[in-house]
Amino acid sequence: MSNAHEYSVSELAFALKRTVEDTYGRVRVRGELGRVTIAKSGHCYLDIKDDKAVINSIMWKGVVSRLPLQPEEGMEVIAEGKLSTYPGRSNYQLIIERMEPAGVGALMALLEKRKKQFAAEGLFDESRKKELPFLPQTIGVVTSPTGSVIRDILHRIEDRYPCRVLVWPALVQGDKAAEQIAAGINGFNAISQADLLPKPDVLIVARGGGSMEDLWCFNEEIVARAAAQSEIPLISAIGHETDWTLVDYIADYRAPTPTGAAEVAVPVRADLIVTIDDLALRSRRALSRTSEQKRLALTGARLPRLENVLAAPRQRLDLAAARLPRADKLLTDLRARLTLASSRLPNLASLTQTQSQHLEALMARLRPALTAGQRRHVARLQALRLNKAGIEQNLMRAHQDMTRLASVQKSAMMRALERKSARLNAASNLLSAYSYQGVLQRGYALVTDGQGQIVRDGAALEAGQDISLTFKDDVKRNAVIEGSGPARDKAKKGTSKKTAPEKVKPKVKPNKSKSGNQSQMGLF
Repeated sequence: MSNAHEYSVSELAFALKRTVEDTYGRVRVRGELGRVTIAKSGHCYLDIKDDKAVINSIMWKGVVSRLPLQPEEGMEVIAEGKLSTYPGRSNYQLIIERMEPAGVGALMALLEKRKKQFAAEGLFDESRKKELPFLPQTIGVVTSPTGSVIRDILHRIEDRYPCRVLVWPALVQGDKAAEQIAAGINGFNAISQADLLPKPDVLIVARGGGSMEDLWCFNEEIVARAAAQSEIPLISAIGHETDWTLVDYIADYRAPTPTGAAEVAVPVRADLIVTIDDLALRSRRALSRTSEQKRLALTGARLPRLENVLAAPRQRLDLAAARLPRADKLLTDLRARLTLASSRLPNLASLTQTQSQHLEALMARLRPALTAGQRRHVARLQALRLNKAGIEQNLMRAHQDMTRLASVQKSAMMRALERKSARLNAASNLLSAYSYQGVLQRGYALVTDGQGQIVRDGAALEAGQDISLTFKDDVKRNAVIEGSGPARDKAKKGTSKKTAPEKVKPKVKPNKSKSGNQSQMGLF
């Protein structure tokens, strides 16, 4: 029986884990990235390989956020970390704590790959580049607040055209530089009118010179996407004139240096003042020459005096004003005549209603006649027992006869109606001419006695006799005859001369009108 120590599975697995970690506590590996997977938790699982072997690797979420570049399949990198095992699957893995590209060649290859990708998306097209404002009121600068770049930009803007400058502090080198630069570009674009700060008219993304590794944060995809999505015109001023990054290709204008970016952003104030003064002087001279030419032309035109021009129109105005009262009086007379003529017209509504009733009566008489005629034609057709074609022809002729008969009867009725309407209008006009109401309309009154008889002779009336007066609006008023009449004179002749004449007092009856007006008693 063997004397070897007996291990459990977990004891052996964790013993191997301690041995590997103690032996390879810190390693640095160079290789090509194979499978690259970023989990939802933020951890990154990847393979580092060469032509003979593969090492499973892992980067925790905190390490991934600090990487200077985004790991991609096929990239040659140098990874630094510690070697460990995963007992759950009996395999070893490299826990990466730091990773960087393996030399300039790898960075250039990655840069060319991204350039082709962005060019295919159209981010480098000139058609999408925006025009820079001529006189910006506010300039936003995304750069380091402690470097010499911001001082050069501020000094150059102050010399050329002083304006408001907003600085968004950001790292321009290192692990978190790309995120801070992208945040600055997006932050300036997110400023609205409700914010206390004004929104910049133009943006400057600036950094001093450096190596490709130092400028690599401006080649990151997050920065390039932010520059492409910026609604504010963007000027890139990164590195020296020979240094090109992806932001330089995407920006609306690429300045060779930060000082050149300030010169592009604002014009020279002194030059503008000189130009404006020159234009103002030229405008004044041109205006003076034009005014003098117009004055000379107006003087030589020999225009007539204003009083002579207005004399004839003033006379016409005075004549028209003098004729205006007569025109108003004529218009008033015409309106009065029109009102009087309208009041004398017959009542068309009642006349139309009477004629309509008469027409309906005629139509009622016509319908039974038409129905009887149709029945006679139908009876004749049935009695003849013609064939189908003959019956159809006879029916057609009967229909035509009925239509013709109806048309003739309708025409006859319309003519009869027109004749009766004319006779009625003539009778109505004659009645209006001979009616006593027409006389009353002219200001006369109808006099009747107590029995309602018309009084035609005033000599037949006696003193104290009651009479009734009818006016044009059918209003009746009672009156009493005063004074002496023929009957009273005859009575005086029959009495004795010695007898004193008896004074007859007229009987005055109270006025029965509802209005109570007593002025009517003095008519006769």
